[in-house]
Amino acid sequence: MEFLAKSNPQETIQEHTDNLINNYKILKSTYPDLEIDWDMLYIACLYHDLGKINPKFQEKIGNKNIQSHLKNIVEVPHSFLSISFLEPNVLIEKGLTESDIKVLATAIAYHHEREYEYNKQEYEYQLEEIQEILHEFNYEKLDNIKVSKLSKKYFNYDYIYKRNDKDMFYKYVLIKGLLNRIDYSASAHLDVEYKNDFLINSLESMMNKWRNQTNTEWNDLQKYMYKHSNEDVIVVAQTGMGKTEAGLLWIGDNKGFFTLPLKAAINSIYKRIKDNIVLENLEERVGLLHSDTYNEYLKLDDDLIDFEEYFSKTRQLCMPLTICTLDQLFDFVYRYRGFELKLATLAYSKVIIDEVQMYSPDLIAYLVVGLRYIQEVGGKFAIMTATLPSFLPEILRQEGIEFIIPEEIFIDETFNRHSIKVIEDNLNAEFIVNMYRDNKVLVIVNTVKKAQELYDELEPVVDKVDLIHSAFIKKDRKDKEEAILKIGDVKSDECGIWIATQVVEASLDIDFDLLITELSDLNGLFQRMGRCYRKRALEDDIYNCYVFVGESETTPSGIGYVIDKEIFNLSREEIIKYNGIISEKDKIDMINSVYCIDNIRKTNYFNKIIETMNYVNNIEDYEKSKNEVKYRFRNILTTQVIPQVIYEQNKDLVIESLNILNMKIDNKLSGTEKAKLKKQRNIARNRILDLTVNISYHTYVKHKNYIKEEVKLSKHDIIPVFPCQYSKDKGVIILNPDGQSKGIQDNFI
Repeated sequence: MEFLAKSNPQETIQEHTDNLINNYKILKSTYPDLEIDWDMLYIACLYHDLGKINPKFQEKIGNKNIQSHLKNIVEVPHSFLSISFLEPNVLIEKGLTESDIKVLATAIAYHHEREYEYNKQEYEYQLEEIQEILHEFNYEKLDNIKVSKLSKKYFNYDYIYKRNDKDMFYKYVLIKGLLNRIDYSASAHLDVEYKNDFLINSLESMMNKWRNQTNTEWNDLQKYMYKHSNEDVIVVAQTGMGKTEAGLLWIGDNKGFFTLPLKAAINSIYKRIKDNIVLENLEERVGLLHSDTYNEYLKLDDDLIDFEEYFSKTRQLCMPLTICTLDQLFDFVYRYRGFELKLATLAYSKVIIDEVQMYSPDLIAYLVVGLRYIQEVGGKFAIMTATLPSFLPEILRQEGIEFIIPEEIFIDETFNRHSIKVIEDNLNAEFIVNMYRDNKVLVIVNTVKKAQELYDELEPVVDKVDLIHSAFIKKDRKDKEEAILKIGDVKSDECGIWIATQVVEASLDIDFDLLITELSDLNGLFQRMGRCYRKRALEDDIYNCYVFVGESETTPSGIGYVIDKEIFNLSREEIIKYNGIISEKDKIDMINSVYCIDNIRKTNYFNKIIETMNYVNNIEDYEKSKNEVKYRFRNILTTQVIPQVIYEQNKDLVIESLNILNMKIDNKLSGTEKAKLKKQRNIARNRILDLTVNISYHTYVKHKNYIKEEVKLSKHDIIPVFPCQYSKDKGVIILNPDGQSKGIQDNFI
C-alpha cells in the first residue's frame, strides 16, 4: 500500500524519508567533526514522519486508497504518533541512555511547532487504527530496526528545558535543530549544505592579482585573523584596513555568517565578495539575507541562476557563506518554539559581528546573550569594529564568554586623515554654504526633521544639494544610496552637498572632502568621520571635519530621544578638548575614556543593556511564539505604510500587482510553470513594497483614525495608506491636525 507524506506534488513517506537520509549524509560528510550523536540524528530522520501512516492523515491529504473509520474525532499530529514507532528495547540495545531516548523522542514529537488540541483517548484510537494497517507499510531502511508493535511509553514527554539539565538541553538543540534543517531542505528538494572548499583559494587568487598589480601583501590585521582562525576574537581596526578580507580569512573554509547593521552595507559587502572573491557558482557559495533579499537577487544579471532556488537555499541557511543582518540570526536568544534550527546551525559555524558600536542597547544585550549560547554550543565568533565601546569586553567576561584581544590596535600611524574643528553652536545652513567651494561636502545630522530643514534652506541657494535619510520609500531610498555611492567614489569628479542622517554611518564606501556634523556620541562621530578622507592622507594644514556640539543652553537635534543624553554629555566633554589633527590612536584613547565601565555603569544606556539581558535570560524556554519574538527582537517601534500621494500616483500599478498576487497556482501546471508564476508574484509583491516607508508607531497611532484605505497583500499582511505629504526630494512629512509640519525621528537599528 502507498502511504503519502505530501500531496502537492505527491511524495510517499518512503521517498520523503529517503530525501532526509540523503541530506543527513551530506551534512555528516560536510561537517564530520560536528559534536553530535550521529546515530541519534539518523534515527530521528528515519522515524520523524512515520506517524503520517495514520489513516486520518492519509485521508486528509487525498490518499483515496486509505480511509479512516474514526469520524468526528480530532486528528493527532503525526509527530506525536511518530514517537510510538520507537521501540524501547531496540534503542537500549543500540546503547542509548534514558536521557538520550528522551532527547530523541522529544525532538521527533516537537519537530513541527504548532498548537495541538487532542486528548489521550483520541491518541489511543488512532494508534490502534495505525496498528491495524501497519503490516501494509514496507520500508527497507527499517529492516534493521523492525517496527512490530507501537509503544505508548514516550507519550508524556515535554520540551527539554535548559534550567533542568544544560547538557541534555544542548544535545536536544542539536538533534531537533538539525532534524528541522534536514527536513525543511528535503521538503524543498535542496541540499542541506553546500561545502565551503573555495574561500581560502578565492582569497589567495584575489591577493595574487593584487600582488601582481600593486605589490600588495596581506596586512597585519589580516595575518592576525588568519593565524587565530580557531579562536574567538575581538579586534579593533581603523576604517580602510581591510576588515572584510580579514574576516573572511578568519572564517576560512568553514560555514560562516557575516553580520552588519544596515542593509545598504550588507548589499555593498555582498557585491564586493561577488565581484572580487567568489567569481563562479555564486548560488552555491554566498548568500544575502535580510528583508529585501529576493529583490536584490532579481538584480543579478545571470540567466543561469534559478533565483527561486537561490532564495530558498539562502533562507534555509544552506549557503557556506551568508551576509546578513543581526536579526536574521540572533532572535534565537528568546528561545521561541523552533529556535533550535538556528542555534544548531551556529554550532558548526563562525560568526562575524561587524560595526558593533552601531547597535542599540537592547541589540547589544541580545548580542551578548547570543554569543554565550554560540560559544556553549560549539560555534565561534569574531567582533571586528573600527570603534569598540570598552565596556563591552567587560560585560562579555562577566557572562563567562572567553575570547582573545590582541595587544596591538590595527591602525596606520604613517599618516593622518582628519583634522577637527569643534564648534560650540548649533549647525546652520549659512555655515554649510560658506564651506561649499565646488567640493564634496557631507552633512550628517541626528534627525530627519533637522535634515529636511537644512535641505529647505540650502536648496534655493545651492545648485547641487541632495538628501538621504530613513523616511524615503524603498524605491527612492535605493536610488539615493546609489547616487551617494557614485559621488562618494574617490575616483568621481562630481561635487555637491549631501545631507544625511545615521543611515550613512556604517560600511558605506564613500569618501567626501569635507564633513560637517552634529555630535551624536563619540562612536557615531568617528564612524561619520570615516566617510571623509576614508583612505586619503590629509596633507594640507586645514580642517576637514567640523563638529557642532551645541551651546550651553541647547543641544544638537535628537539628544534625549534618538541619542542617549548621558552618553552625549560624556562625549561632548571629551571632544571639546580637541582641535586640529586627531590621529587614529587619539580616537581609540577617547573611546576608551568615554566608554569605560565606570562611566557607562551610571547611565540609562547601560541599565537598558542589563535589564534586557536579565529579561531574555529569565523568560521560560518556548514561552514565546516566533512571530512575537520577531516583533520584540527587532525593537519594532515603526509601522510600514504607503504615503497617500504615492498610492494615488501608483494606483494602477498597485491594482495590477495585487491581481498577480491573488492568482491561484494550478496544480496541473508543470514545475517550471509554477516557478515562473511564483517569481511573477514575488516581483509583484516587491513592486508594492518599493512604495512603502516606515514611520514611528506613535505617529501611526496618532493619525490612525484618518486612514481610509489599505493594501492587502495577504490575510495577515496589510499595509495602511497613510495621510502624509511626500516628495522624492525630501521624503515623508507628517502634518499635525493643525496643518503644521511634524518632525520625524530615525528609529535606527
